[in-house]
Amino acid sequence: MIEGVARVATRRQAAFGRPGRAMRRGVMASLVAAGLLMAAAPQQAGAVSLSATAYRLAVAESLGADEGMAAFYRDRDFAPIWTGSDDRSAQRRAALIAALEMAGAHGLPGARYDLPGLMARMRQVSGEQARGALEVELSRAFLSYARDLQSGVLTPSRVVSDIKREAPRRDPQALLQALSSGDSETVLRGLVPQSAEYSRLLRAKLMLERKIARGGWGAPVPAGKYSYGDTGQGVVILRDRLVAMGYLRPTLSATLDAEMSNAITAFQADHGLQADGVAGGATLEQINVAPEERLKSLIVALERERWMNLPEGLGARHILVNLTDFQAQIIDNGKVTFETRSVVGAATPDRRTPEFSDSMAFMVINPSWYVPRSIVVNEYLPQLRRNPGAVSHLEITDSRGRQVNRGAGFAQYSAASFPFSMRQPPGPNNALGTVKFMFPNQYNIYLHDTPSKSLFERSERAFSHGCVRLSDPHDFAYALLAPQTDDPVGFFQQRLRTGAETRVNLDQPVPVHLIYRTAFTEPKGQVNYRADVYGRDAALWQALAAAGVVLGGGQS
Repeated sequence: MIEGVARVATRRQAAFGRPGRAMRRGVMASLVAAGLLMAAAPQQAGAVSLSATAYRLAVAESLGADEGMAAFYRDRDFAPIWTGSDDRSAQRRAALIAALEMAGAHGLPGARYDLPGLMARMRQVSGEQARGALEVELSRAFLSYARDLQSGVLTPSRVVSDIKREAPRRDPQALLQALSSGDSETVLRGLVPQSAEYSRLLRAKLMLERKIARGGWGAPVPAGKYSYGDTGQGVVILRDRLVAMGYLRPTLSATLDAEMSNAITAFQADHGLQADGVAGGATLEQINVAPEERLKSLIVALERERWMNLPEGLGARHILVNLTDFQAQIIDNGKVTFETRSVVGAATPDRRTPEFSDSMAFMVINPSWYVPRSIVVNEYLPQLRRNPGAVSHLEITDSRGRQVNRGAGFAQYSAASFPFSMRQPPGPNNALGTVKFMFPNQYNIYLHDTPSKSLFERSERAFSHGCVRLSDPHDFAYALLAPQTDDPVGFFQQRLRTGAETRVNLDQPVPVHLIYRTAFTEPKGQVNYRADVYGRDAALWQALAAAGVVLGGGQS
């Protein structure tokens, strides 16, 4: 049996990368221990009946209020899937042990599953009551691991209230049913999110752990500004750090030559910086970030990718807005088919763009801007109280949509008592520009044009009240309309020229995902890093660490 278990473990390793010699010895030791769960000794018929009753009672008592597990075991008359004496039970135990041994490779809290305790109890189990309790304990460890790996360790909104996203939890009864009826190794491997991004992030995490174990990226670069032609000790330290990071081939040159300048440019591009080949303040700040900090970003990114492991997928066509990267993309069948720069909410608590997913149903050409209540009472009402003629580009309307005469003034109103709404009609200076893209949601967030084009020239673009502004909204509209008209440009421009507010429905609604990734990959595997503009990933790392996630958990 132990030889068969070893083969299961060897195949299992392919899902996580090849472990080092020490880890392989640990896995094998655990697998040997798994074989020590002893079958009950032969008994008389009456004793067998009593033993079966004791086992079932122990299972039922151990299940407690866990309805998903209880339903699974009731449906099978409490027959074991882990603690039986058959080969399939032994294979499940071996596959679970191998998976839990590798949990840290995924940035999961390995201690949560208490593998050493499970191993000890498997060695020491005696009697049917203890076997029943162990059966439930193994199922509970499996479900905890499956939940964490499939859909995340954390409940997002409990850590950061602006993450308006539900982790896609699977049905525990279905998970146990799949395990009991399928190949255990295949089922456990299938828990891993199947997205290409998850695989690339996982590979990057393991590679960075190896780099850290071998000494990291070397000494930080002294402050200063390093340009083409410079020499000196600072350039040598910069050279060595770029080599260690993989941006520069090993060289003995002590001059910042064209090759090193190109390496700096590549680094800048991967970190959302102005790509000019000069290592100054902002660039040096990012070059000197410790690899351990980058590892935290990768671990948080893996957790975030698990939240996006939706059973239905992200959509064959979907829109992805990475708030930290200030980019909006249209993705068709896994490939980026359109991309434009974006401006997102400012970093103040009342303006940060939330994270959530919804479905874009229509666009409005020549939109009106219906001013959000928070902006009306916090920004415009104080101006109106001082000067009734202020913000004259906005209409003030009552509950029936009638324009209000400003002559009476507004000094008598407070933020709580102000009874009016405000609207900016369509026009060249409208705050929403010439088009907005609607995915109706309770947060009143959407994508739109803007007359303030200069902001798109900045590297960091967190300036809006929360909505997402697009640099190339017309091209974005053409791309969205292309599947439903032979002439998307003509279709759009004809309606734009009328100056009238016009709603255009999308024949096929498009899922929209507002995400927040300080670490993400390119198709060839290159990792990009971005600033934690809202501080969300720092909070998530703290929560993961509190849950038991450790740096270097996948090191080999």
